[in-house]
Amino acid sequence: MDYASSILGLLPTGRRSIGVTQLLNKLESYLPPAQVDRVRDAYEFGAAAHEGQKRLSGEPYIAHPVAVAQILADLHLDAPTIMAALLHDVIEDTPTAKDEIAERFGADVAELVDGVSKLDHIQFRSRAEAQAESFRKMLLAMVRDIRVIMVKLADRTHNMRTLGAVPPAKRRMVARETLEIYAPIANRLGIHSIKSELEELGFKALYPGRYRIIEKAIKKARGNQKQFIGKIAQNLRDALEKANIQGRVEGREKHLYSVYQKMRRKRAPLTSIVDVFGFRIVVDSVDTCYRVLGIVHGLYRPMPGRFKDYIAIPRINGYQSLHTTLFGPNGMPIEVQIRTEEMHRVAESGIAAHWQYK
Repeated sequence: MDYASSILGLLPTGRRSIGVTQLLNKLESYLPPAQVDRVRDAYEFGAAAHEGQKRLSGEPYIAHPVAVAQILADLHLDAPTIMAALLHDVIEDTPTAKDEIAERFGADVAELVDGVSKLDHIQFRSRAEAQAESFRKMLLAMVRDIRVIMVKLADRTHNMRTLGAVPPAKRRMVARETLEIYAPIANRLGIHSIKSELEELGFKALYPGRYRIIEKAIKKARGNQKQFIGKIAQNLRDALEKANIQGRVEGREKHLYSVYQKMRRKRAPLTSIVDVFGFRIVVDSVDTCYRVLGIVHGLYRPMPGRFKDYIAIPRINGYQSLHTTLFGPNGMPIEVQIRTEEMHRVAESGIAAHWQYK
């Protein structure tokens, strides 16, 4: 029996939630057993506090905090943040007081839970971009600990995943708020994995027709160019191997919302944006990044004015990579990102990387 299973054996059968086994197994992969025990205590406490409560979907309420904790566990966040995720609604939705959480789990966890509860009282109503920016700044300024925002972003992500149970009018309001407030905050903090998911889910909920049109166009383009994409990826791998460079070449999925934004910003037809294919090359060092840049520029002709060095001059959220666009077979544009493993970790996790358990 593994450690997570032995923990579950200690829980009353009625309080075991679908997903908690997966969460505990994930935590076991990077947290010491004593800290996993603390998370288990928080889960048991939260399950008891939410006993009998249901979500709009009809599932037990505790499934939501578990899902929020799983999102943060995927980012390898520390134990207090995972515990706060499991308890983030107990002050708001149960008779539990902050002092009780502090006494049971410590002041750190109690402050995080209280911070998330306070954010829940703020309502965003304006569609004006200037006011949306002010609201984002206010949210970030309100929190003493950035982990509060991380829990809130994970909370919003799971709420967006389960938005189908929400009435249509509220669904549109939540989707707009997600696109205008929460996705930009995730971007500002450099948490690309959450930012991208929030954008995709928000776009699909707010503009389902436009989402389907772009989705269909991308699938068609990918199908038509499948052999070209495979050939380019293999050419890149062969070039690295020939230069004795250890690295991996990955195809980059095109996010529908970013395609939509480019269409609006550039006033360009859908085909001109969809027919651009992206690759990512991840290597071991900064020096190797620049070596690989020279190799890919020798393999395919670079487009003038399309090179960006975010290693020398990182973005404000800490993002680093080399970006270049090349003329591929038949003149097909190829976007290539080159980065180290550490840059890739920060690109996906952003500021969350500073709170990851190491």
